[in-house]
Amino acid sequence: MPTAANLIPLLLLLLFVAGFAFIAYQMYIWSNEMKGRASKHMEKKNMSFTKDGGLKVGVKEQREEGWVDRQQNVLVNVWNNAETANAKARPARG
Repeated sequence: MPTAANLIPLLLLLLFVAGFAFIAYQMYIWSNEMKGRASKHMEKKNMSFTKDGGLKVGVKEQREEGWVDRQQNVLVNVWNNAETANAKARPARG
């Protein structure tokens, strides 16, 4: 017949397993919350994780007029700066 002294190691083992299971469950919950926060943060930057384990980066849609205007503006600035540099570099004739 088992006595109370024989059940103490079994109870200690069960307490240890229960404590370990609680800690493991809390880590699982915490890691899922962190994954959710990271996904939301990446979505703000137009990035998303794919099912095959990769990272997909999206490009924000831009109107054609906007980037054409910016490109022309850069070219005009380069042209104007190049003309000014050449005009200053030439010796004066006279």
